[in-house]
Amino acid sequence: MNGILIADKPAGLTSHDVVARVKKALGARKVGHLGTLDPMATGVLPLVINQATKFARFLDGGKKEYLCAMKLGEETDTYDAEGRVTASADPSFLTDDAIIKALKGFAGKIRQVPPMYSSKKINGTPLYKMARKGIVIEREAREVEIFGLEVTEISVPHVRFMVSCSKGTYVRALCNDAGRVLGCGAHLAGLRRTGCGPFSIYEAIDPASPGEELAKTIIPIEDAMKRATSDSGALAASVF
Repeated sequence: MNGILIADKPAGLTSHDVVARVKKALGARKVGHLGTLDPMATGVLPLVINQATKFARFLDGGKKEYLCAMKLGEETDTYDAEGRVTASADPSFLTDDAIIKALKGFAGKIRQVPPMYSSKKINGTPLYKMARKGIVIEREAREVEIFGLEVTEISVPHVRFMVSCSKGTYVRALCNDAGRVLGCGAHLAGLRRTGCGPFSIYEAIDPASPGEELAKTIIPIEDAMKRATSDSGALAASVF
């Protein structure tokens, strides 16, 4: 019972909720997760089981891939649909070309400011705890990379796109920034992670499955490490 289990996180659960559920179902001593997903998000959440927890830092890397839904015309304090609307504007003037150009403009290496509602810690305190108290502080922009981005559907105010990005990228912030470029505001309306490093949605399992079914899907540590090593050296300039 040592290895990596790829959970398909449902909406409404925290990453910690999924860890607790799988740990109980497997009767495991230790379970951790790689690449936190917000409660609203669904999809690939790799879990390290028992001895695999020692290798977490080697496995939590590489590109992340998402299917994203963005709503134009509204900014929120959390940058997603669960937040309070802080600004709004009519996006009906936007053309498809303008929307595509704005999103494509974020391709490559960019500087991104972490949202206040995030788990990033400043002096040991998560930003979201400050945000809940109404505290807003200056955050240092950090470099992330958008390897590929493809708009798949536009029906204003709704936009769907696929994105492949580096670890540490906030898709919520990407939507918020795109809305400001377009001049109407925007927020993340839906997010599904389809890939996390070398792990894919195609091998993910419902974390509510019986323990014996979960155990059958565990990837041995050696295999996971080989995949992670291969993935870290194979990032293409564009994946779409």
